[in-house]
Amino acid sequence: MSDSANAASPDRLTRIQQARDAVIAELKKGIVGQEVPMRHLITAMFAGGHCMIQGPLASAKTVLVASLAKVMELDFKRIQFTPDLMPADISGTEILEEDDTGHRVSKFVRGPVFTNVLMADEINRTPPKTQAALLEVMQEKQVTLGGQTHPLPKPFFVLATQVSMEQEGTYPLPEAQQDRFMFSIRMDYLAEEEEMEVVKRSTGAEQSELSMVIKGEDLIDFSKTVRAVKLPPELGAYIVDIVANSRPTEEGAKDFVKEYVVWGAGLRASQNISLAAKSSAAQDGRDTVTMEDIANVIHPVLRHRIGLSFRAEVDRVSVDDLIERLLKETPLPSAATV
Repeated sequence: MSDSANAASPDRLTRIQQARDAVIAELKKGIVGQEVPMRHLITAMFAGGHCMIQGPLASAKTVLVASLAKVMELDFKRIQFTPDLMPADISGTEILEEDDTGHRVSKFVRGPVFTNVLMADEINRTPPKTQAALLEVMQEKQVTLGGQTHPLPKPFFVLATQVSMEQEGTYPLPEAQQDRFMFSIRMDYLAEEEEMEVVKRSTGAEQSELSMVIKGEDLIDFSKTVRAVKLPPELGAYIVDIVANSRPTEEGAKDFVKEYVVWGAGLRASQNISLAAKSSAAQDGRDTVTMEDIANVIHPVLRHRIGLSFRAEVDRVSVDDLIERLLKETPLPSAATV
């Protein structure tokens, strides 16, 4: 496909905007509230990114992912991560079997990762060895075993949930793996009225049926259009400045960053803020990123890429508090489009 075919033309942007609205309308048939997590998840998927979803029990994390896969007509598989889960349980394994001539031949048996949407449920309940099995899968979108490379279906997304680290039997995700997720999305308890509506719907006789509104091919097409959205140079510089300001080792780092941050965000954070902001702009039918788009995506991009110190815990400073302070203390671009 030519570059002009991938351009962020008005027709293509309108199509993305309509698709976003149609997906949200379908999701609301089965999910009450949680509109911000819905929009964040769609923003990441339209850009081709993976997501980490965090929240308390029964906050509709699994329901949201499964519903989204159905609305987008995507193959969906779920892995419940446990301490005894092995890498082969994710990616697959090779077995020996006899062919028609009686000779033994090696055969690759595909694991559940060969799908469009892989839900890695409670990903931090499994040891690092098994967590690492997802690294190549998420970055290269392929599985290599026995010298053979097996490409994954397109599109491919890992949507993982994480339980609180205060619970027993959890293993922190390595920084390198956390960095593979475009977004860290937070889902919280519902308001009282919304919770009453969930009880009414879930215990009633009628169940909503979700309809497919877009296909996997549409998502691949959307991601090409998103990348064609323009990022003004002054906004690109602003994104790089915010990310650099999150690093305590950076020359001229703010005192509060040195006090509260152990490790800051890397280059992939700047890339993901830019790409997610382009996705936000495209969903509003615009071919150029604005400051509003950056504000929409900066929290979910940065919140899992900044490591807080013990001092931050003592002072009850959350990572979102720190991101807000970074935004306030980073000078706005003089020629920003608002």
